[in-house]
Amino acid sequence: MRTSARYAASAVAALLALSCLTACADDAATSTSAPGGGGGKGEHVKIMVGGLDKVIYLPAMLTQRLGYFSAEGLNVELLSEPAGVQAETALVAGQVQGAVGFYDHTLDLQVKGKQVESVVQFSHAPGEVEVVSAKATGSIKSPKDFKGKKLGVTGLGSSTDFLTKYLAVKNGVDVSEFTPVAVGAGQTFISALQKGSIDAGMTTDPTVATLLAKKAGTVLVDMRTPEGSQTALGGPYPSSSLYMRTDWVNSHKDTVQKLVNAFVKTLRWMHTHSAAEIAAKMPADYSQGDNALYAEAIKDTLPMFTEDGVMPANGPETVERVLKAFNPNIKNATVDLGKTYTTEFVEKAAG
Repeated sequence: MRTSARYAASAVAALLALSCLTACADDAATSTSAPGGGGGKGEHVKIMVGGLDKVIYLPAMLTQRLGYFSAEGLNVELLSEPAGVQAETALVAGQVQGAVGFYDHTLDLQVKGKQVESVVQFSHAPGEVEVVSAKATGSIKSPKDFKGKKLGVTGLGSSTDFLTKYLAVKNGVDVSEFTPVAVGAGQTFISALQKGSIDAGMTTDPTVATLLAKKAGTVLVDMRTPEGSQTALGGPYPSSSLYMRTDWVNSHKDTVQKLVNAFVKTLRWMHTHSAAEIAAKMPADYSQGDNALYAEAIKDTLPMFTEDGVMPANGPETVERVLKAFNPNIKNATVDLGKTYTTEFVEKAAG
């Protein structure tokens, strides 16, 4: 009964998010001074990001700041929502042409009858960290201790929700035996951890760096590197990516190619510059007044990023195995992994 209630609550939340996104996307589309651009010349493309200031999605804003979109003749408008599941909702609703979020949404959507695909893969590790509050460090020593706990996720149905459930199930805790709590990221996550609204939670940098600096929590599971992904999930876990509706990709191949060209240039640039140099290119407010801490957050997360945008070998299979462990919709369905991503555009970008 608890599980059914959660899925019902998730459905209601998704409908509310969709109604909000309609207004948000329309408002942003009419603004030429939006943080993510949208007021320049060239073909206008709207991309929803599951948190523009999250380091795991850094290539989106960095590409804008480096001028690579405009160099391809594109006027890209970057919109932001706090969780990847909300970016997914905006994409499916047709309010944006692309979403920067986790690749795992492409599998989840396929079994729901929606065809979307990753066109450029930013990462081969989740970039996520499970953090335990200072108050709960004595009672949570591993995911085996999740039973009866309140665990923070960015949003219900988000990738942090997916990964939290997998860590629990892998360690013998059923998804009905803990309570996922949607707390977003950044200050809302930190506040929830400090106030005891959650005992632990999954988040990314720069939130992780801020939490550790405040001594508000400790790291339980670190998936910011391929090695960390291997240990926690049993293989590479392609996460942040640009994914788009397959029908739109097939009817706008020239535009998609320009987007991928720009992102691949950014990924290469990231691998030839220091974390401090990357931080210096980002909007000033992303550092929240502490440039050194922000640069450290980027440095800790950089290993998750690919250099060429190519889907890592066996990555889709790892994602499918993880989702099948707890998601009844995917567990009992046949997923055509070949339709969840394409390398067509990154191969041309490399050439």
